[in-house]
Amino acid sequence: MRLLMLGGTEFVGRAVTDTALERGWEVTVFHRGRHAPPPGVTALTGDRTTGAPGLAALAEGGREWDLVVDTWSGAPAAVRDAARLLSGRAGHFSYVSSRSVYAYPAAAGLDEGGPLVAGASPDDGDVPYDRAKRGGELAALDAFGDRALLARAGLIIGPGENIGRLPWWLNRIARGGPVIAPGAPGTELQYIDARDLAGWLLDAAARALHGAYNTVSRPGHATMGELLAACVAATGSDAELRWTDADILRAAGAEPWSDLPIWLPPGELYDTLHRGGHTKAHAAGLRCRPVGETVADTWSWLRALGGTAPRRPDRPAVGLAPELEAKLLAL
Repeated sequence: MRLLMLGGTEFVGRAVTDTALERGWEVTVFHRGRHAPPPGVTALTGDRTTGAPGLAALAEGGREWDLVVDTWSGAPAAVRDAARLLSGRAGHFSYVSSRSVYAYPAAAGLDEGGPLVAGASPDDGDVPYDRAKRGGELAALDAFGDRALLARAGLIIGPGENIGRLPWWLNRIARGGPVIAPGAPGTELQYIDARDLAGWLLDAAARALHGAYNTVSRPGHATMGELLAACVAATGSDAELRWTDADILRAAGAEPWSDLPIWLPPGELYDTLHRGGHTKAHAAGLRCRPVGETVADTWSWLRALGGTAPRRPDRPAVGLAPELEAKLLAL
């Protein structure tokens, strides 16, 4: 199989690239040159945000591919331009989208037929994330039709994460001592390891699957307690998890998701992000590894980097400020 990875040097794109190389695929990476491409790929450089001039390297040489994978989350017009250029030169187009494309709030168990965010267009420039991802979907469908796969991922974690959610928990727990643990340990989580997403994308393309799939674990694949216990085990720290009620956290000004990554209290946002429909993708072969494996491998990756994970410049930092944690621990 010949893969063209649009991106391919960070997190999900890198996971797709690495997985394809492990399978012996021929991989071309098209990227902006900000990070070194993985060994073993053919690297093409260009800035897709500049339109046709930035895609020149893709247009040259008459190259063809069996599969294109695109993780773009910016202006949908960039997906549009690349997909149109490649529609006659690639057999299949997989777009890594998001469950954010569903109109908020998304009811628990919502499947791929749920209502979608309004107002998105493949011609959009810079728009909010939900519209950007839906616009990207529309661009992929416009160019590839029933050769387009839309992978609507939820929370993505694992080695390579450049948002900082699981890395923050690992680094905080590694420091040891009392640690604020949010809500109840039995709170169910829904997410996907980037490597499981990558493997499923390649399998799905080989089977010519098309249309939308919610690519997430089942709700409760792990709990918040299991995730944090896995962090304690992986780091070997003496951390003491102090489970703290959501009302106390809110009253102190601690924000779910941003200050306390991954965690959300019960409510509309929790249902939207941690209780989505998952059965279609699982029936199509999606398998999710145990949380302990994801956590341990992420810790090994972090340690190899000296403990500091890369972070996307377009995303805010996450994690509970030390002074706010000290305030909560003193209550």
